[in-house]
Amino acid sequence: MSNNTSSPKDTPRRRMFSGSKRATSDKTKSSQPGRIAQLKQAFDMTRRNDRQLVPLMLAAFLGSVLIMLIIGLLVENWITFLILGLFIGVMAALLILSLRAQNAALTQLEGQPGAARAAMSLLRRGWIMPEEPVAVNPKTRDLIFRAVGRPGVVLVTEGPTARLKPLVNAEKTRMRRVLPDVPVQVINAGTEEGQVKLQDLVKTMRKLPAQITKEEVYAVDKRLSAMPKNQLPIPKGIDPSRARASRRGPR
Repeated sequence: MSNNTSSPKDTPRRRMFSGSKRATSDKTKSSQPGRIAQLKQAFDMTRRNDRQLVPLMLAAFLGSVLIMLIIGLLVENWITFLILGLFIGVMAALLILSLRAQNAALTQLEGQPGAARAAMSLLRRGWIMPEEPVAVNPKTRDLIFRAVGRPGVVLVTEGPTARLKPLVNAEKTRMRRVLPDVPVQVINAGTEEGQVKLQDLVKTMRKLPAQITKEEVYAVDKRLSAMPKNQLPIPKGIDPSRARASRRGPR
């Protein structure tokens, strides 16, 4: 009897708790920004740092519409081509926003520790790179990040080029002990003369000529990962895994 009387009371209570869980999950989903909100955030952030954003987006949109309208008039089907031009114009404007938003995000990271690694994270497939720097000078906060790809091993530095030479030479010596024949290239990231800006870092790395095969890329990375790690401590406040450029731009 006691079991039968308790079950009706438990049922509404169970429903009440299940309903609260469902409401919590729905609230969490609704709190996440949608695509339109992400576009607005990217547009507002980029416009504050890039005065050319709006003129370029308008030029891309109006230019696409005008070209498609002219084609439509020539083939005597301007309505269809006008609609197509509107669609292409919106896509062109969003592409401009995506590219300029990426550059604006990198500009905000300029000068921060780990900014080079954040820019390197924009590289597509074909590159292997650890999250943390492979060499650190804790006194000067100079950093060296490593990437392995078809060009071989690429060391990307943060700090004054002249001051980084001993740290770079030491890292090259460590790598040549296990990889004597693999090409090693150095890119000095920064704003000083002769250095590569963050906005141009990915483009510079992509332009490097291929010197090893895809299979050799994984073999090289495996050997480098097996090397004894540099025991120098990472300075406090440096977390390259958090200093990432925004990728929430429109696609």
